[in-house]
Amino acid sequence: MPAAPQTDLVAIDVGGANLKAADGRGWTQAVPFPLWREWRRLPEALADLVGSVAPRRIVATMTGEIADCYPSRAAGVSHIVDAIVSAAAVIRCIDAPGIYLLDGRIVAADAAKAAPVHAAASNWHALARLATAHAPGDRSLLVDVGSTTVDLVPIAGGRPVPRAYDDASRMLAGELVYTGVERTPLAAVVRWLPHRGLGRPVAAERFADSRDAWLLLDALPEQPHATDTADSGPATRDAARIRLARSLLLEPADFTMTDATTAAAAFAARQARLIARALGRVVGGCDRRPTSVVIAGHGERLARMAIDRAGLRGPIVSLPDVLGTDVSRAAPAHALALIARGVLS
Repeated sequence: MPAAPQTDLVAIDVGGANLKAADGRGWTQAVPFPLWREWRRLPEALADLVGSVAPRRIVATMTGEIADCYPSRAAGVSHIVDAIVSAAAVIRCIDAPGIYLLDGRIVAADAAKAAPVHAAASNWHALARLATAHAPGDRSLLVDVGSTTVDLVPIAGGRPVPRAYDDASRMLAGELVYTGVERTPLAAVVRWLPHRGLGRPVAAERFADSRDAWLLLDALPEQPHATDTADSGPATRDAARIRLARSLLLEPADFTMTDATTAAAAFAARQARLIARALGRVVGGCDRRPTSVVIAGHGERLARMAIDRAGLRGPIVSLPDVLGTDVSRAAPAHALALIARGVLS
């Protein structure tokens, strides 16, 4: 999306693999950024991300503090907050940056660094507040399928009502599922895949990722110039076929596109089953069964497969349909911008 000439406020979502920004008025930006490798470049990358729109103020949320370049979450929060402050200075923001906390407040940088547990992994909470605004009925459930993880957040009485807030507790409760439509290694989900009547073992090596399966199923767009794949090759269907062949230790020349799509469909079904099990746990922990579902993220096809497998009924609201694909991809940043503007309660 073309950059707006100027905006008063930009919200940033600092992830471990991607940086996303939005102004709450339709402008968004998203770029790959392997934080675990390039953490020293974070201030520069953030300045590049939003510098073209010259915001008066930056507000931010994050999940990147868990990256293994940091010795602890507190260290990760501190570094990310400092990077945001540095980027704001470089692009000459007039107002001081704000950091989103899990209690819904936006606080000053020093306050966020003093409360790292509340600043860490906060983007899902902002997104859940956006989902609440679009959820039909009093009881709903957010299903956000991203590149790395799935967030499942119950909604009741016009607000998010999760059973847990930190990553470890959310994963234990089933509200955070570590699987996604791009960065999950195949071997983390399946032990075997079908191939011409056989069940072939999947090598426990990062030869292919979930992105390859969803490319083959036409659920993700091809990106010929992308390099954030298992072999740093293009994110195309044919390159995905070759990566799947390697994961089965087969010669790519002997692994047809039909072979690849059959294997990809089996992988997708298994991934949907994992999420459906988590959905069952989350719904089972609710006082009353949700009567609607709000889907977010760019893994909508996987979300719908899991919802169907879990037997959830009622209206389904698709944020990609409501907001548009680009805004939905940066939905936590968009949500935070709306919160900071006072548009979203």
